[in-house]
Amino acid sequence: MIARVLVSSCLLGADVRYHGGSARIDSEILRRWLDEGRVVPVCPEVEGGLGTPRPPAEIVGLHVITNEGRDVTAAFQTGAARAVALASEHGIRVAVLKSHSPSCGSSEVFDGTFSGRLVPGAGITARALAGIGVRLFDETQLAEADAALNRIDQLT
Repeated sequence: MIARVLVSSCLLGADVRYHGGSARIDSEILRRWLDEGRVVPVCPEVEGGLGTPRPPAEIVGLHVITNEGRDVTAAFQTGAARAVALASEHGIRVAVLKSHSPSCGSSEVFDGTFSGRLVPGAGITARALAGIGVRLFDETQLAEADAALNRIDQLT
């Protein structure tokens, strides 16, 4: 059995980002994973009930706030819980998530001022997945994620 990988839907070309578009990446690795049936897509923000398009949101303290001042923390938490459930259901140990997202950012997120400035930190879903032991990668780290999946495959 091959290891499955959780992948942000926007990276696969789904128009689920806040602006109504995608962040599709063209990658031989990603195409191979799709062909092998490894990919489990997820958009935690849509899973949490947020529409597309939607106002941009950033992490401010313990909350996720839109640029209009609306607290959308509950939707982000619901989406994170659904991503964790998917990971558990499919035995996911590796995820490739959209960088800088208040849901999926794994090493940096926007600073909460809507100024475009990044700070060290992780999104709501990324933290939840890391909390159950999922290794996190972003779209610039596909080779590293592929190596991690190959190691898992060799152990099973």
